[in-house]
Amino acid sequence: MTLTELSAQVGITIVNLSILKNGRARAIRFSTLARLCEALGCQPGELLSYQPGPPSPAEARSGLRQEAGLGEPIGAQPAGP
Repeated sequence: MTLTELSAQVGITIVNLSILKNGRARAIRFSTLARLCEALGCQPGELLSYQPGPPSPAEARSGLRQEAGLGEPIGAQPAGP
């Protein structure tokens, strides 16, 4: 399938599809991801990979790094009773 055919099926521009394809996208809407998976007959995990970026200035100052939005930041003290 060409990018032109896929962009028509998914409803996004060829430019935006190229940005996704080349790994330069910073975000994707769930609805777009769902339409891509439907058109390609795949699961989201087959299209996505996680690559950590540089720490934010606050993370760099504190030495903490948030794990993909799950739980407490690494190095944080657990909540006590």
